[in-house]
Amino acid sequence: QVQLVESGGGLVQAGGSLRLSCAASVTGFSINTMGWYRQAPGKQRELVAFITSGGTTNYADSVKGRFTISRDNAKNTVYLQMNSLKPEDTAVYYCNAVVDIDYSEYNYWGQGTQVTVSS
Repeated sequence: QVQLVESGGGLVQAGGSLRLSCAASVTGFSINTMGWYRQAPGKQRELVAFITSGGTTNYADSVKGRFTISRDNAKNTVYLQMNSLKPEDTAVYYCNAVVDIDYSEYNYWGQGTQVTVSS
């Protein structure tokens, strides 16, 4: 079974920074892409950033230049460094991992961590 445990959310003033972490417990399988999504009240869940096992990254336009995604493959952990935060970044942030199990890919999600940016 795959479990994702997130940490690092909280309340911060606009212009501030937060760092999210997500540790995946995986035994016997490899993790392909890891990423972060967010969902604000009344809105659909949206991609924030993802990173492949080889280190290729992709960002939503709204966070480019402010957020940085990274991962430690040895620890099965993905990070999201969020700088210059804006009130519109307020949302529940979810970690996602695509796990290769017997040549099929499966999506797993964390429980979500709240990020609130005050103006």
